[in-house]
Amino acid sequence: MKKIIKTNQAPAPIGPYNQAVLTGNMLFISGQIALNPETGELETEELQKETIRVMENLKAILAEAGMDFENVIKTSIFISDMNNFAKINEIYANYFNAETAPARETVEVANLPKFVNVEISAIAVKE
Repeated sequence: MKKIIKTNQAPAPIGPYNQAVLTGNMLFISGQIALNPETGELETEELQKETIRVMENLKAILAEAGMDFENVIKTSIFISDMNNFAKINEIYANYFNAETAPARETVEVANLPKFVNVEISAIAVKE
């Protein structure tokens, strides 16, 4: 059975999907972009701040499900320009312990929702 995870501490979905779905002990978090949940505005003026907003949105959804970044087993990072990889990775690394960091892939794509620079989704497990 699945449980829909919703929090007003992360942006509301902009389409027919949910922030996250919990099934058993697995949490599947939809891709997050740099939408500020309080204002509904994009925070894309600086790549590092944009990435922080994305990670904070993920953090809020994890917290709503009773988890944190230590529970994350897999992430998918979509970026609009691979030249931004190092800057995004620098911020991303602040949220994970290097010894227990999740598996992931980083993929450059032609466009992202609202033409942002980065989108990240995650899968987490509660043991």
